[in-house]
Amino acid sequence: MNKVIRRKRNVKIVATLGPASDTKQMIRNLFLAGADVFRLNMSHGSHDEMTLRHTIIRELEEELGRPISILADLQGPKLRCGVFANESEILVEGTSFRFDLDKKPGDDTRVNLPHTEIFNALKVGSTLLVNDGKIRLKVVDCGKDFADTEVIVGGEISNRKGVNVPDVVLPLAALSDKDRADLEFVCNLGVDWLALSFVQRASDVLEARDLAKGRAHIISKIEKPAAVDAFDEILAVTDAVMVARGDLGVELPVQAVPPIQKRLVAACRRVGKPVIVATQMMESMISSPVPTRAEVSDVAQAIYEGADAVMLSAESAAGDYPIEAVTTMNNVAEEVEKDDMYRDGLEASHTPSKARVADAISSAARDVAETTDVKAIASFTQSGTTAMLAARERPRVPIIAITPIPTTARRLVLVWGLHCVVSDEVERFKGAVISAAKAAKDAGFAKENDMIVVTAGVPFNTPGTTNILRVAPVNEKLIYGGELD
Repeated sequence: MNKVIRRKRNVKIVATLGPASDTKQMIRNLFLAGADVFRLNMSHGSHDEMTLRHTIIRELEEELGRPISILADLQGPKLRCGVFANESEILVEGTSFRFDLDKKPGDDTRVNLPHTEIFNALKVGSTLLVNDGKIRLKVVDCGKDFADTEVIVGGEISNRKGVNVPDVVLPLAALSDKDRADLEFVCNLGVDWLALSFVQRASDVLEARDLAKGRAHIISKIEKPAAVDAFDEILAVTDAVMVARGDLGVELPVQAVPPIQKRLVAACRRVGKPVIVATQMMESMISSPVPTRAEVSDVAQAIYEGADAVMLSAESAAGDYPIEAVTTMNNVAEEVEKDDMYRDGLEASHTPSKARVADAISSAARDVAETTDVKAIASFTQSGTTAMLAARERPRVPIIAITPIPTTARRLVLVWGLHCVVSDEVERFKGAVISAAKAAKDAGFAKENDMIVVTAGVPFNTPGTTNILRVAPVNEKLIYGGELD
């Protein structure tokens, strides 16, 4: 089975599971169509449903002989207005509207906003957005329990619509009580990645990491202007990044989102941390078997930029065409990566590695692979760092990430270009080369008379010791006959 299930692309596909994709056969079909990582959206679904999906994925992993990554996406605090006596009202441009703590049903002049944190952070001139930014209001007066606003862009406001505050940092933790309970649940369940919503500052990430206690790695969702402003500090403490364009496009001018996306992807690539581009990538495929040309171009742009992964949300979770959505994204990725401009772009945006032994080994592996007839780079790794450094180099040849630790292999599935293999423990370098040769042949990356680059660390089974690079034959007779000890 290993010989068949390999991707013909480097970028990874994240598919969200939901009502349209929660049977074993559907999840199997999504994986075979190209999904590498499955996202569990904690905003929708019970713990029992998440447990079932997790169980199915792990069963498929065993049956298919390939590590599969699971990402749990925490909901984050939700800011919503109260209810209206008439269920909805029309706010007219130029009129006044008040938010307050009064729990009485609202009308066309006021409504409850049960979030004292918002009132404490607002100042005159602040902007409030309602209903995904369709309604825009400017604060003209405010206090600890009210905000008087002028309607700048009117429209319909109805019960419990979401409220965004784009231009202030709210004194809210990224983790609500629900998120804390969900975090503990999914960590005990055994997910590989935790996506953290509502990140505003580096301390939000550190809090989640402290609660996770090493059971899952942290993805910081960049969906607020405050997170964009504090991105360097967030990047320094997170394990990965998700560019959540939907919320960014609500709180920032839509024309600002593409350059922000490009800048964040480039920053992640420089430090070798995975980055996912997400939200509305093929949204028309919720109800259509084919995407728009603009959506295809959007996916392609993220791939050209060198993102590690692109993500499907409602398209695969609740849409009518989940398999078609994954298949289309897979096909777009394969086509883009055949383009010479794709490789030219990666080369142009490549940055020198740091002056460390492990970085130098990874850079040298890329140089050797691209100047000789080497078919693949095989990186032995414990913590995942060696393989991620190899991926940071964006080489032209496949990268095989080999590890004896299943959780490491699952986590690395998210990373650009990595074909992940779970191996037995090895004690000597000859054993590492033999495992690498077998993995390269099983995946169809190399044939009997080909050569591969092997990187590893000695002593083995010790994280952070990458210090060996060897060009080795795939032919086991040559391995056994050579001086590879």
